Amino acid sequence: MSASVKTFDAAPMRAAMQRSVDADLLAGLSCTVLVGRETAAVHCTGWADRERGIALREDHLFRVFSNTKLVTTCAVLLLVEAGRFGLDDPIDRFLPALARRRVLRAGARTIDDTEPAHRPITIRHLLTHTAGLSYGLFDPGTPIYAAYRAGRVLNPLTPLSDMIEQLAPLPLVFQPGEGWEYSVATDVLGRLIEIVSGERFDAFVSARIFEPLGMADTGFDIPAAAQDRLVAYYRGADPMDPTRPGLTRIDDQPYPQAYLRPVPRLSGGGGLVSSLHDMTALLCSLMPGGPTLLRPETLDTMMRNQLAEGANIRFAMLGDIRGKGFGLGGAITVASSPVDPPDSAGEFQWGGLAGTHWWISPRHGLAGVLMAQREMGFWNPFSFEVKRAIWQGAGIGKAG
Repeated sequence: MSASVKTFDAAPMRAAMQRSVDADLLAGLSCTVLVGRETAAVHCTGWADRERGIALREDHLFRVFSNTKLVTTCAVLLLVEAGRFGLDDPIDRFLPALARRRVLRAGARTIDDTEPAHRPITIRHLLTHTAGLSYGLFDPGTPIYAAYRAGRVLNPLTPLSDMIEQLAPLPLVFQPGEGWEYSVATDVLGRLIEIVSGERFDAFVSARIFEPLGMADTGFDIPAAAQDRLVAYYRGADPMDPTRPGLTRIDDQPYPQAYLRPVPRLSGGGGLVSSLHDMTALLCSLMPGGPTLLRPETLDTMMRNQLAEGANIRFAMLGDIRGKGFGLGGAITVASSPVDPPDSAGEFQWGGLAGTHWWISPRHGLAGVLMAQREMGFWNPFSFEVKRAIWQGAGIGKAG
């Protein structure tokens, strides 16, 4: 382990966090840094609610959106360890509606221009977003975008079982295992957990993850007594230019009273609210040096790139994200880019749309959680700046 709790210097991290708030790019930002299983630094700066003058505290609650995927992935892997299924088992063994898939032909202009799938979707495909499913969000103008929207695949007012039925007639965007697209795959895994465990998804993750780890503030909706701790949500001045100053408060996103009332859809891909403390507890449970939520061999597989050599993750509007592969439930830094911390190859990471972000560096024994509430805040420049400052404070590589 190259980092040390005793020698960790939090000053660069605090300065980087403050710059984002002072520049009017974020209302507030919280961060925890772990060296091994020990807390090296915790810091909050700015506002939980700027309009009401409420300073950000460690106990505030955040819409973690796709941070939820880490929880769902851990839940799936607990069932793998219990022998309930294997990573390469076909999903249609448990969800027959997803059998006999059709796949859009290259260049298809209509949703009916398809060919048969060469192989079934496996659980590994779902964990790595290589199943050929989509979100119907990031590729406007395509047949699949229109079909997902017409089918209301993401409708929070329907349960996970309904989502599977909505997906059943829709084609995949590529042959299973032969591409990468961010998708509703993790929501499908939420339904798999329900089928295999015989429990509602929220009950399973509560009993197997939240309660054992003391994650008392994590759930799919916030109790009335805690709703005043939900951090306000903001939109940047220009979604295409995350460095342009200016924030506008956006309430009732992604739907009216989101997280303030229960809804039928228990989204394994993006439905949780959590706190800095709780996300830190989850990361700590995945670090060596004490009892871990998952077996060491499971963690090794989880944090190892599952994509073919040379393959990168990609988003329709951004193209390939070079140097980034994908493990089980999170990206893997195969090669550090200029914006990454130095010497960060092997890092396992992901985050959420509103600017929450977690990472684990197995090589350096370093992990952390960043929590903000800015729309389109995932992999925003602020997160890279703060992480580079953390690497600097840990004495890893050269100062960023």
